[in-house]
Amino acid sequence: MKFSIPATTTITPPPVVDFDNRDVVYEYYRTHRPPRGRARLLYAITAYRKRPAVRYADGVREQIRRLIRDDRRLIIAINHLSVEDPRMVAACAWRSVFRSRIGRIRVLAKDELFTDHAQRARIDIMGAIPVFRGKDHGPRAAHAAGQQLMDICVQRMTDGDDLAVFPEGTCNETDPTRIQVVGTGIGHIAARARKAGTAPVFVFLGLTYGTDGRATFFLDRPMAEFPERPAQITRAVGARMQQALDGAIAAAR
Repeated sequence: MKFSIPATTTITPPPVVDFDNRDVVYEYYRTHRPPRGRARLLYAITAYRKRPAVRYADGVREQIRRLIRDDRRLIIAINHLSVEDPRMVAACAWRSVFRSRIGRIRVLAKDELFTDHAQRARIDIMGAIPVFRGKDHGPRAAHAAGQQLMDICVQRMTDGDDLAVFPEGTCNETDPTRIQVVGTGIGHIAARARKAGTAPVFVFLGLTYGTDGRATFFLDRPMAEFPERPAQITRAVGARMQQALDGAIAAAR
């Protein structure tokens, strides 16, 4: 079976995603919303092609369904293993409890993924927001951009969107069974979102790949209560991400 991906249609062309153009870029993504029907089609096609396995801790499927019914804002934290991860996560979303939220999930993605026109069209449909990383642009230069990004994330959550994040910031090329250092950005986003009144809930999505390349996802218990300070939140997130990864590895055996 063959599929074709429809191109996005916008009234004005999206801005070039370039570090020197970041003010314009983030102003665009402050309000950009992908066509939901096209987003669902792209996620469905990706799920058909990738066919990941999706598993849940006991009672978690219903817990997340209840959070979605109650219109709670979700911060989905995922470990990062491969450049294939964003597509696998899209496939997981279609095959999981997140399907109803497709089109309302913002995904943070490194800026270099926005350089190719065709790829840009696809990830824009998937709700991606570019991240200008310190490892690519220098920590000082990227700090201000990071503050802008966090403001955008909080704004999107306030407007009713969920957030999917790879908090490790880079692919794990050392030990795929252990979570790398988690950046404090996710702690700052959660603290700011809570202060803005969105009452976010963390959802932990563990990811592992089998020898055949097939992905297995494991959804662990959500975390609605978390510490006050960003550094403390980050440590709690890292520990819970490891728990979710352990669950994915066990489920894949």
